[in-house]
Amino acid sequence: MPPASLPFAPDPKDFLGIERLLDQEERLLRDTVRRWVADRVLPSINDWFEKGILPRELTEELGRLGLLGMHLEGYGCPGASAVQYGLACLELEAGDSGLRSMVSVQGSLAMFPIWEYGSEEQKQRWLPAMASGEALGCFGLTEPDSGSDPSSMRTRARRDGSDWILDGAKTWISNGSTADVAIVWARTDQGVRGFIVPADAPGFTARDIPRKLSLRASHTSEIVLDGVRLPDDAVLPGVASMRGPLSCLNEARYGIVWGAMGAARSCYETALDYAVDRRQFGKPIAAFQLTQRKLVDMMVAVNRGMLTALHLGRMKDEGLAHPSHISFGKFDNVRAALEVARQARSVLGANGVTLDYPVIRHMNNLESVLTYEGTNEIHTLILGQSLTGMAAFT
Repeated sequence: MPPASLPFAPDPKDFLGIERLLDQEERLLRDTVRRWVADRVLPSINDWFEKGILPRELTEELGRLGLLGMHLEGYGCPGASAVQYGLACLELEAGDSGLRSMVSVQGSLAMFPIWEYGSEEQKQRWLPAMASGEALGCFGLTEPDSGSDPSSMRTRARRDGSDWILDGAKTWISNGSTADVAIVWARTDQGVRGFIVPADAPGFTARDIPRKLSLRASHTSEIVLDGVRLPDDAVLPGVASMRGPLSCLNEARYGIVWGAMGAARSCYETALDYAVDRRQFGKPIAAFQLTQRKLVDMMVAVNRGMLTALHLGRMKDEGLAHPSHISFGKFDNVRAALEVARQARSVLGANGVTLDYPVIRHMNNLESVLTYEGTNEIHTLILGQSLTGMAAFT
């Protein structure tokens, strides 16, 4: 028999009721981060984006919230679940991709390699300070001539007695000019090794990349290593191959799976509210068929992407997520988020290109997100190899 009455109509901003799939602790964490973003980020983010800055004092606030290295255990890190970490990334990127990038780099690219491959002394020295936000980290892998092919890196580390000498350059380094410590990957006679490089080491310099029109609320830098001398205990002892940096990238990509949907959600909700309020030809533009088509496409993309992120998070918490699963999420969620942003921009018309609304900022940012932590093409080939068993990278 049919039910006596229909359930409540779907919420336009949570059409599939994904809220119901989260437990109380997950909702509490999400709401806490959302409130912090609303209070501390949204009132100022347009100015920060325009000026090309992200205030350093936010780092310690994020540390007090327990969001730096939150998915790691011990050493001042809370050991949050993968889903909790994802929800934090979702809310941070709903504020701005630069903010989520700073947190991702800190936790997944700078803290994770120390936590996973570092000595006990290295962990004790750096992780508590990084978890609190007292120390900010960056990750040096990409080079001017090796982006998608990091194995062709030219940065080298050579022995000089008991010390190491590093020479080379890294580029597109988030947090680079504001970091206190860099995890730098370099070729050695023993393979690719990771080095903990204090930013005040002689020969280490970082400068922001100028004239950047995407991810502006992020300090994206070039790093130069000119005869940087490090003691033997600066090297991460637990890995001597490309497995080290690639495992870090996989951690960061997971955060992007969620974060991209935060940007997409912001764009969709902005377009929906605007379309209901904006009147043309005597009625709201939301009443026109073409506008409704755009809103429906955006809503479906956001809900589909959220389900993908949540499913991958549950798999990760169960130890079932393969790196190619993470590539699936990064590949589809980012391209979907970028299309949502473009559709939202068209709904807002000329207003969509101003910083009075978040859409053009998210759209510009997502162009960077599409590229970093593996371009869309690289993730296509990762998935193709997973399907066929054949690598097509060369």
